[in-house]
Amino acid sequence: MHKLDNVVWHTLTGAHAKYATGTGTARRYEAGFSPIAGFLDAEHPDLDALNGFCTPGEHLYVGAWSGMPSARWHVDADSTMYQMVWQGPMPPDDEAPDAILLTPEHAAQAVELAELTRPGPFGPRTIELGEYFGYFVDGRLVAMAGERMQVESLREVSGVCTHPDFQGCGLARQLMLKLIRRQMMRGETPFLHVMRDNAHAHLLYGRMGFQDRKEMAVRVISPR
Repeated sequence: MHKLDNVVWHTLTGAHAKYATGTGTARRYEAGFSPIAGFLDAEHPDLDALNGFCTPGEHLYVGAWSGMPSARWHVDADSTMYQMVWQGPMPPDDEAPDAILLTPEHAAQAVELAELTRPGPFGPRTIELGEYFGYFVDGRLVAMAGERMQVESLREVSGVCTHPDFQGCGLARQLMLKLIRRQMMRGETPFLHVMRDNAHAHLLYGRMGFQDRKEMAVRVISPR
């Protein structure tokens, strides 16, 4: 099995182990980071192993699993996403030389933009997982893109979003190309995930140079 087939587990037991909590069969990002969980056996996850690592009413994202949950867990949302890997050349230039590197002082604005645009699971400490860049207008964060999961030399592009008032200007695309260039200069291969129903973004990423690797199950679950 390719490590991207169980990317969350390999991230949380590898490059991001210091940001994770859990057991030998189930791990999740600590509170404050993206609410994502991974399992040693992704197709038969040991959900109950997370019981001591979740709070009432909390929602976790789980991928690569479509079976029945145990009695202690509820499936709140059930869909699929495309996992895409970069196949294009290295961008020749920095497409966003004026973008600002986001730091913890920008966390509140990053969360506010993510809650408005819903690029995926996002927390106030998510921007600590890699490089996040953004564009600001009059002191307000209006677009961002960054890095989340990592498996060896494979690096995820994530958190891509633009405020509705500034969509159509190509800001997110510029930020993505900046990240892709920086990753490839480090010898890394970019990849990303996009929800099945986000047809516009899926088409855009394909035109940029990403190629579908597989369609994967993704669920949002919560403890009963």
